[in-house]
Amino acid sequence: MSAVTLQLSIIVGYLLLALAVGLIAYRLTDRTAEDFYLAGRTLGTVVLLFTTFATLLSAFTFFAGPTIAYAQGPEWILVMGLMDGIIFAVLWYVIGYKQWLLGRQYGYVTLGEMLGDRFGSRWVRGLVAGVSLLWLFPYVMLQQVGAGTALEALTEGAVPYAAGAGLITAFMILYVVIAGMRGIAWTDTLQGAFMLVTTWVAVLWVLAAVGGPGAATDALASNPDTGGFLSLGGDYYTVQWMLSTAITIGFGVAMFPQVNQRFFAAGSKTVLKRSFALWPILCVLLFVPSFMLGAWAAGLEVAVPEGANVLPLVLAEYTPTWFAALVIAGAMAAMMSSSDSMLLSGSSYFTRDVFRPILGFLGVAVSDRLEDLIARVGVVLFATVAFVVSLFQPATLFEIGNAAFSGFAQLALPVLLALYWRRITRAGITAGVVVSQCFYISSLFLAVVPTSYAGWSAGLVGMGLGLVVTVAVSLATSPAAAERRAIYFDRFGAD
Repeated sequence: MSAVTLQLSIIVGYLLLALAVGLIAYRLTDRTAEDFYLAGRTLGTVVLLFTTFATLLSAFTFFAGPTIAYAQGPEWILVMGLMDGIIFAVLWYVIGYKQWLLGRQYGYVTLGEMLGDRFGSRWVRGLVAGVSLLWLFPYVMLQQVGAGTALEALTEGAVPYAAGAGLITAFMILYVVIAGMRGIAWTDTLQGAFMLVTTWVAVLWVLAAVGGPGAATDALASNPDTGGFLSLGGDYYTVQWMLSTAITIGFGVAMFPQVNQRFFAAGSKTVLKRSFALWPILCVLLFVPSFMLGAWAAGLEVAVPEGANVLPLVLAEYTPTWFAALVIAGAMAAMMSSSDSMLLSGSSYFTRDVFRPILGFLGVAVSDRLEDLIARVGVVLFATVAFVVSLFQPATLFEIGNAAFSGFAQLALPVLLALYWRRITRAGITAGVVVSQCFYISSLFLAVVPTSYAGWSAGLVGMGLGLVVTVAVSLATSPAAAERRAIYFDRFGAD
């Protein structure tokens, strides 16, 4: 058997195993929208923790992260492995627990539903859904770009980029349409545990091949191009850049639809609290070995062509063909676990916050079965369009991922105010979201709008701008009658 055939057999076999789990879950899933989106709000601690974990184990984690550490040094561990783990754990409690209380009492499935009721407004509901879908698109595309580049590198071009991206697109469409949240949560648990184990085995294997961690670190220190990697800071890892990146990623993660919806899916308060307490530990266990592997590869002088990712190349250099393929299979499965959750959440945002309100305004009733069908069709269309755009490889994995994180982060502070500040108004949250989004999008596409301010990123500045606008407009306006009828959030301070 040729190396390419063996690699593809392992990768496709692993993806088929995940699909088989989805088929089993399909037989146990009720044909209702709530069960399709939230697994009936019955997830336990292990499953909730690992499905949240796995849905974030994306191409950004496995390919962009090690590649940044390869190019700039291992301080990236402090951003993703430590600061973000702590920031998101805090937000899981501050935002997630209150959302869980609201969802349990009122049956919310999406963030837009919750905020639409808070302000008695279809417009707010649609605005939140529209912004979320806008930033979800590039992050789905990121998984397709990651899969395409990984397979192309692993097989040394025998599998072209388009074929790799198409493979993961086909599997994630099949999986979401068949499995729903229950199947996704089950396979996420399997894939999260698998990736923890294989990542550590990969690091130990590479270190054993080069003489241990001391030898790998010495190689890093003795290389004139990478000697500075062992000292904190530098031109790239400035304090402003690290804090900006950690904050926007941490707050952005809390607003990701596929993560945010898991706040509604916990089976109990105890499940939710145990999960966020364990979250930082899982982050450290995964990010430290994967990012250090990228940094050590720089000292070992692993050649990484421009636009390529270091992880498949260092595995191909120092581990057997079958093991490198197994790790990449797991990474692709992790990317699929991110993509399928994104597609599932994206379809719920579209059907419940856009499609259903429009039909309701027109006086057309939408049954659970019709909504379920529309959701599955929407998954196919969304993934297909993202795949077509991914063929053009519009940016690097880090650029795509960072744009999505910062875009979602613009929602976080207005949402926090909506949960905890009684004085916020519909006009205030609308102005805050619109202004911060317009500012951040302008920084991406208009040269006249800077991307950083004294070292602080436009994403973080946009968050501050959105906060100021939300507060100022809310203080200058009064709640509408519909808002006064809808202000029941004060009752959720205790369960």
